[in-house]
Amino acid sequence: MPVPLDDMFAQGHEQVVLHHDPDTGYRAILALHSTALGPAVGGTRVWRYTSADHALRDALRLSRGMTYKNAVAGLALGGGKAVVMLPEGPVDRAALFRAHGRAVHALGGRFVTAEDVGTTPADLEVAARETPFVAGIAGKGGDPSPWTARGVFVGILACARFAWGTDDLAGRTVAIQGVGSVGAALARLLAPTGARLLLADLDAARVQALAEELGATVVPIGEILAADADVLAPCAMGAVLDDASIPRLRARIVAGAANNQLAEPRHAEALAARGIVHAPDYVINAGGVISGSPTLLGETHDRMVRRVDAIADTLTDLLARARRDGLTTTHAADAMAEQVLAAARRNRP
Repeated sequence: MPVPLDDMFAQGHEQVVLHHDPDTGYRAILALHSTALGPAVGGTRVWRYTSADHALRDALRLSRGMTYKNAVAGLALGGGKAVVMLPEGPVDRAALFRAHGRAVHALGGRFVTAEDVGTTPADLEVAARETPFVAGIAGKGGDPSPWTARGVFVGILACARFAWGTDDLAGRTVAIQGVGSVGAALARLLAPTGARLLLADLDAARVQALAEELGATVVPIGEILAADADVLAPCAMGAVLDDASIPRLRARIVAGAANNQLAEPRHAEALAARGIVHAPDYVINAGGVISGSPTLLGETHDRMVRRVDAIADTLTDLLARARRDGLTTTHAADAMAEQVLAAARRNRP
């Protein structure tokens, strides 16, 4: 489905830029949703999109989510996202990311990028040869994945306290969809709690090795969403919560690292109708962007760690507000973010 240009204005985007470098095959969309709080910050996603419209839709949703993520986390940063459309056939990644660095640099510091799905710190090191506006690499915050996982872990504990009155996970079952860098780190944090872990991933060797390391159980990727679990942690691609999957969920809590977990906004109501406690993704997975605060905002390491751990407090407040006001957790989170942004816009010079 094509994305009308009106959608960009309706979602409040300040700037959307298309870049094309025929020599390298580089095709990308850089979406700056808001700089009301500070420079737009967001990762670079590299994917073989089915169409440019699909890539644009992803860029718009992800960049808006970054704005809300930074606002709720209390960071003086705006929201943006880059999506790079991989061409068919072999790719010269070094040339591709040199081109990407030039595209980021052309925005003059209004956008700072970092790692996301399909990118590695090594890719960003290449981009950094062309621009200083890169975070999440050596000397500029490092790998954000462990901090994303830590935020999701403390967020799961907060959801458990809300749902069951205790954050003791011993005897509970947690199903993790996707055990890449974040999902695997989350599994390693959960294992000492005594939780039973169910793991699924497209990479059979990777998930099997992690299961053997942690004494976990491997579940086929097509079955993990409907697994008999207390907590479901989506940590792969987005849009997994939809009309087909939500009726099959058996978990009381959905709390994971994946961005854009809801296929459509209306699926927040579908989760609430089933009594499922849902941690909005941009609230619980903010640890990664928070980990860049020493580099981006000059904060101390200790202050950064406290911010990551405070994700639990934010979620506790959010869950209480949603219940008090009769809102879904997604609507309550959006309201929190919009209050912060409205204040920033009023105070903008």
